[in-house]
Amino acid sequence: MNCSAPNRPSQLRERRTLFAAGLMLVMLSSLSGCQKSSEYPSRPITLVCPWAVGGGTDRVSRQMAVFLESELDTPVNVVNATGGQGVTGHSRGIRAKPDGYTISMMTLELSMLHWRNLTDLTWEDAAPLMSLNEDPAALFVKADSEFQTVKDLEAAIKDRPGELKASGTAALAAWHLALAGWLISLDQNPTDVIWMPSQGSAPSLQELMTGDLDLVCCSLPEAKSLLVSGDIRCLGVMADNRQASDDFKAYPTLKEQGSNWTLTGWRGLGIAKGTPPEIQTKLVTVLKRIVSGEARVNGESWTEFMDKQGFDHTSRPTTEFADFLKRNDEMFGVILNRPEFQSVQSGPVGPNVFPAIAGGMFGLSLITVLVGAGRRHAASTAETTSSETIAETASPRAALLSECVVASVVFHMLAADVLGFVTTSAIILFLTSKLLGARVLTSAGVAIVASIGIYELFSGLLRVPLPIGIFW
Repeated sequence: MNCSAPNRPSQLRERRTLFAAGLMLVMLSSLSGCQKSSEYPSRPITLVCPWAVGGGTDRVSRQMAVFLESELDTPVNVVNATGGQGVTGHSRGIRAKPDGYTISMMTLELSMLHWRNLTDLTWEDAAPLMSLNEDPAALFVKADSEFQTVKDLEAAIKDRPGELKASGTAALAAWHLALAGWLISLDQNPTDVIWMPSQGSAPSLQELMTGDLDLVCCSLPEAKSLLVSGDIRCLGVMADNRQASDDFKAYPTLKEQGSNWTLTGWRGLGIAKGTPPEIQTKLVTVLKRIVSGEARVNGESWTEFMDKQGFDHTSRPTTEFADFLKRNDEMFGVILNRPEFQSVQSGPVGPNVFPAIAGGMFGLSLITVLVGAGRRHAASTAETTSSETIAETASPRAALLSECVVASVVFHMLAADVLGFVTTSAIILFLTSKLLGARVLTSAGVAIVASIGIYELFSGLLRVPLPIGIFW
């Protein structure tokens, strides 16, 4: 009599499981090996824009993405990571994995955020690549506004402090600081005009058109379409001299009208500190071709695009850009620590409050689900009648599946960047299929086909970059 005979089905199942798992890993490794390339870039790149769609930073970002895509011969996707008054986008871009596949469109706000204790992020956390443009702030009102000149606006502010409403960006971001500085230069309190925070110039200008705002402070290019259509008027530009562009040279500076206040917004590209030098060098080389006008897309150069849109195209190479960032940081450290600016508060709610609330609610919900499942399991095991046998076995499985869903989400969050989307998803799909009762080979097949298919759909067709992992 063979005593081991009863164990053969179990042993066979174990062997099949091991064989399927090994086959799945071999196939995934083979796929990654075939697609791996030592040459940068070998997959889509993300360009993170910290401000809303339609604004000046968004337009510059999207056009730069077109040129980078043409020069690097790989998809470059713009992601608008708004919120936190610029913290969200800058953090996502600068603190990304230092592999060259996430580029940050940095703006003037980077020089301000840490001085306001909104983040510990500074320009020194980035590897500056190149600055792209510098545009001064300007004051805009609706075409039928009662304010015909800057003097009219100044008089109204002095007569009615705290009544007029303005916007252009988040509280204490670039354009808010521009307006507050102008008010201080007039010996006014920076709160004499109520600032309505927004996600950028585009939504602010729309509110100006609807009459919800009295004025907007932003750059000339951001307001160009409404200026050309005659829907709004420019009262003054915060620059030393009038703009050279034919589209904007007719608009007077504030200096011409008695104010010495100036403020210029800038935009530039940076990448995560620690990115390999050869990747940085390649990106800088490509950017030099773009900003010099040597590179062309659809018959148009970068400088021609910027001129047509009314954007300044002053650029600074890497070392000069780094020095420029350092000077800006020091300057705004002095400005934002002045008593006048200390009174311009962005409110008691910081940018991390809502993520913390959401995380807390998620944790509370998870605890509630697990406690409820445990109670149902305890109640079912307390019943001893044979009619409850099915409930006794079903309840633990339901609880296990609930826990596995949560575990899968956590595992994907922790492992995707290291193992890559395909490998991580395949592991999750394989285990989930097994828990649902599928056969080993079926689970392995579904895991491999689905994970690879989803990756190709997003990365290839939709051009949405997904984590590759260290093995790819």
